[in-house]
Amino acid sequence: MADNINFTQNQNTQTFERFRSDGTKKRNNKEKKKGGKFGVFLGLLAVAAILLLANSMVVTKQNQFKLIRQFGRVDRVVSVPGLTFKIPFIESVDTVPKELLLYDLPPSDVITSDKKTMIVDSYVLWRVTDPLKFAQTLSCSVPNAESRIDAIVYNATKNTISNMKQDEVIRSRDGKMTITVDESGTELQGNNLDLSEGREEVVKITSLTEAVMGQINHVEDQYGIELAAVEVKKLDLPDDNKQAVYNRMISERGNIAAQYTAEGKSEAKMIENTTDKEVSIMLSDAQAKAEATIAEGEAEYMRILSGAYSDPEKTDFYSFVRALDALKESVVGENKTVILTEDSPITQIFNGRY
Repeated sequence: MADNINFTQNQNTQTFERFRSDGTKKRNNKEKKKGGKFGVFLGLLAVAAILLLANSMVVTKQNQFKLIRQFGRVDRVVSVPGLTFKIPFIESVDTVPKELLLYDLPPSDVITSDKKTMIVDSYVLWRVTDPLKFAQTLSCSVPNAESRIDAIVYNATKNTISNMKQDEVIRSRDGKMTITVDESGTELQGNNLDLSEGREEVVKITSLTEAVMGQINHVEDQYGIELAAVEVKKLDLPDDNKQAVYNRMISERGNIAAQYTAEGKSEAKMIENTTDKEVSIMLSDAQAKAEATIAEGEAEYMRILSGAYSDPEKTDFYSFVRALDALKESVVGENKTVILTEDSPITQIFNGRY
């Protein structure tokens, strides 16, 4: 009986311990479940905080403007690089480029004042100077800005070139022109310029790009952008006009060459005539001097003869010498025989009658 009572007590004790252990396990499981839910909540809260913080931060780079909008309206503009904050989910951010941008315009046809068609290929360097106005007029869109720039620059180029002749357009391509000036610096003009009368000088003129830029003056006020430069990459003629222009240029150069050749021949003839005249004058002067010298010689000769014949002592000697000279002059050819009459002056000299 006592054993049965002890067994029953032990069994009851074991059953109680088992129930108590089950209860403890259940409590622990409940506590674990509560702790797990709390951890998940904390994790979700941390993620939400991170997302909230990330959504409230605005990072502005060196080459950017940041436009912070509140319900679609621009509330403020951030132009200084760095970190700023906004109200999450209420304020939004637009990014506007701050650096210098390049827009390459498509080639376009323009007509000069002398009705010549030319092809102009150019590019534009531009930047945003007023991001608020840029956002209001162009919706912060670079393609929208490039579309407006295309129309503005094309109209300015067309208006500029339409007031210039084709040769003026070509000449103003690089903003320099070669002219011929005299010693005082005055330009020599005309088709028949004598380059020897002056010197060539390179002067600066208004270039095509400067003239085009002069037509653009409202872009910044209207759209909040600045066109820093408009440069012409290529200035050409349509393919169907090139050969005709080349032929005309060849013909014009041929006419100019023929004109220069004719002028050169005329100048050469004038120089030749002048030279011939000078040579004739020089020969005439030389001939006159020669005749004067001969006359002076003959006069001196006659003076000497006169002096010789006036002296009785020398008369016979000179008569003899002149007779010998006369004989020498008469003996010519192969026949050296001289036949003299008795009354010949030479015979008389030989006979000693003088």
